[in-house]
Amino acid sequence: MGVPAFFRWLSRKYPSIIVHCLEEKGKECNGVRVPVDTTKPNPNEVEFDNLYLDMNGIIHPCTHPEDKPAPKNEDEMMVAIFEYIDRLFNIVRPRRVLYMAIDGVAPRAKMNQQRSRRFRASKEGVELTDEKNRIREEIIQRGGYLPPEEIKERFDSNCITPGTEFMDNLAKCLRYYVADRLSNDPGWSNVTVFLSDASVPGEGEHKIMDFIRRQRGQPNHDPNTHHCLCGADADLIMLGLATHEPNFTIIREEFKPNKPRPCALCGQVGHEIKDCQGTAREKQGEHDEFAGSMPVSEQEFIFIRLCVLREYLARELTMASLPFPFDFERSIDDWVFMCFFVGNDFLPHLPSLEIREGAIDRLVNIYKDVVHKTGGYLTENGYVELERVELIMQAVGVAEDNIFKKRKEDDEGFKRRMKEKKKRMKQRGPAYMTTGQFAPHALGRRDRPEAVQNARHQAFDMRMQSREQHNKDAAQSLKAMIRNGGNSSAGTSDSADNRGVKRKAEDSDSEPEPEDNVRLWEEGWKQRYYKTKFDVDVTDEDFRQKVVKSYVEGLCWVLRYYYQGCASWEWYFPFHYAPFASDFKDIKEMFTDFDMGTKPFKPLEQLMGVFPAASGNFLPETWRNLMSSPDSSIIDFYPDDFAIDLNGKKYAWQGVALLPFVDERRLRAALADVYPDLTPEEEKRNSLGSDVLFIGRSHPLFDFIHELYRAESLEIPAELCHGIQGTLNLDDDPILPDKAVMSPIPMLRDISQNSSIGAKFKDPQYADGFVFKAVLLSGAKLPEKVLKPEDFERGNRGPWRPQLGFNPNRQQAHLDQSGFRKTYSQKAPRLKYCHCI
Repeated sequence: MGVPAFFRWLSRKYPSIIVHCLEEKGKECNGVRVPVDTTKPNPNEVEFDNLYLDMNGIIHPCTHPEDKPAPKNEDEMMVAIFEYIDRLFNIVRPRRVLYMAIDGVAPRAKMNQQRSRRFRASKEGVELTDEKNRIREEIIQRGGYLPPEEIKERFDSNCITPGTEFMDNLAKCLRYYVADRLSNDPGWSNVTVFLSDASVPGEGEHKIMDFIRRQRGQPNHDPNTHHCLCGADADLIMLGLATHEPNFTIIREEFKPNKPRPCALCGQVGHEIKDCQGTAREKQGEHDEFAGSMPVSEQEFIFIRLCVLREYLARELTMASLPFPFDFERSIDDWVFMCFFVGNDFLPHLPSLEIREGAIDRLVNIYKDVVHKTGGYLTENGYVELERVELIMQAVGVAEDNIFKKRKEDDEGFKRRMKEKKKRMKQRGPAYMTTGQFAPHALGRRDRPEAVQNARHQAFDMRMQSREQHNKDAAQSLKAMIRNGGNSSAGTSDSADNRGVKRKAEDSDSEPEPEDNVRLWEEGWKQRYYKTKFDVDVTDEDFRQKVVKSYVEGLCWVLRYYYQGCASWEWYFPFHYAPFASDFKDIKEMFTDFDMGTKPFKPLEQLMGVFPAASGNFLPETWRNLMSSPDSSIIDFYPDDFAIDLNGKKYAWQGVALLPFVDERRLRAALADVYPDLTPEEEKRNSLGSDVLFIGRSHPLFDFIHELYRAESLEIPAELCHGIQGTLNLDDDPILPDKAVMSPIPMLRDISQNSSIGAKFKDPQYADGFVFKAVLLSGAKLPEKVLKPEDFERGNRGPWRPQLGFNPNRQQAHLDQSGFRKTYSQKAPRLKYCHCI
């Protein structure tokens, strides 16, 4: 979901939804690594049935990590992905299903966002290279030192898109990985593994939701299945709530802001490339034994308990004296729908609704005020009641003018506080000021200073810190002399020679602000908005209605996507900006339904729709020529440069990329001429595939699937697979028992004693027009309530730490002082963390 601040807001408002994961680590005995026994009970004191992996959230950090050295080649990337999945399997320990879903071809509505991301990544890569070359030249000219440039091929993360050779190879590697674990890891022996690779259309998380939705519709589904979904996107929380499954948990990496990143020029931590001075690298360790290593702390995981979020929402959304029966499940669906207004992957957010300004709370309060007039809920089973939504929008529209003015006041207040903070920081004493009884104290102070435990050590620390500060000052003076041709007086700030010299940007009290021509806080804001963003006059009522109509269609499409599946593969919002809430008038008749029978793009067609010309190397030669040849009929789809409208924001990544939208008819017409040029291998990569099911020899379904290779197509008996149903078909390149599985990675061994089997899997099919009910299933048992009265107020009080594991009464062990001395050794290259259970 396109709301960067959503999870931060949610975890602060509803803190008890977070649980820190307990993770059992493997041990080493006589130099041999002993893996964790995942057949044992989960140390988090909860047992999960199904684990679903949104694989793109794993692939990206494993192939181009931000906080540690990148893998040297593709083989190392694949091994890193295997290790990441192993770690998640160890933490969650699913007992029934492991479902791995890689993003396939996306609906057109999503492709526009993918196109924006990939064009930005290409643009930023070129700009970073240019900036590195410019700064490198400047540093070398003034006598600075920089390590020689590594001749290393840059990994283009755009290859993580369906249809590329990388994704095809990833699918092969994952098939090998699954066969290896089913054959050799006892914890996997009774687990049914599903692999939905990039050849299967749909986004990873929505393929997972479609699987859950279709299994819920079967008579043998267990309504008390405990689901665990791995992924960092905010929309997973919405999707989990939309299932109405009582036991749904999300696992994700714990977000730690401001993690240090090495400078792209000198490789040292502590500054960005624009601040690089070209100083020699400091010695790492007494004998520089840690040179080339980067301090890395292992990322920890957290659980998000949606059953606890439901408890919070039950208290917040329950309403009395309604003219219709209150239904908590329906109110959950309305809350999910209202969250779409603050941002999602398919629609720009309304100008007056910002998550950081409490937009969701505002919408909920309006919803509770207006619901008495609506006569019912806003949504039902993924379908929108537009007449009722209009009442909500009009209530927001009334407050828009005040929202914009308050936003400006808050922004000015924030800038003023930051300016005052900078002044206070400048007035502080030297960095080496000591503490305790040696620190300066104000006159008349009555409390006694804290006694120093070891005066000699304290005095030594003061001398060392003072010397370090002196050395830094001397280094800065030397740099100033070099920059000013050896004139030492030129470095003094109050020298007469410095009068009239322009201050550097970082020395200024105020930073340059992005130009804002709309000025939403001033009268005439709507006129300026439509003129600036759409280049039309606000009096052009027909155009405004066209934008609103498209947005209304988008709201209906997104909700249907979350609750029923993709309603149209072709629909998309054809504007870069959203209308105002006050523009939502007479919207009831603006939407009827979507065209039936639309189909997704093929993988190579999607690549042509989302890739910039710089990533054309992933496409066949004649196809890539359409991106770069001046004679191409679609050359306008691939601009070398494009504007980014900051839209009132400060950073480029927050802005709107003003890229032309791809005309599907023109694209297909251009591709018709180059389709005959595809090789058989490229044709295979351009085809759509299906999910594959894998099981081990001890699974109850094993003999049944073995029989499949004689019968060619079979329906899964529900009693053999925990109620899971669907159709099995022969795999084109099957993994069969007692047949060796060749390793696609040279550093890993072949599987000579394979005991797993795989087959194509197709979800249960339903008639056209079938509606999946957004309700709790019959027989579902709600988990015991977790929250206490004080928990509802905890989010607004001081610091709060999540509990460890699912048992709130767990006794946490603590290290004594000797343990701390041993753990945090002064000679260690980095901090070592001791996990005690």
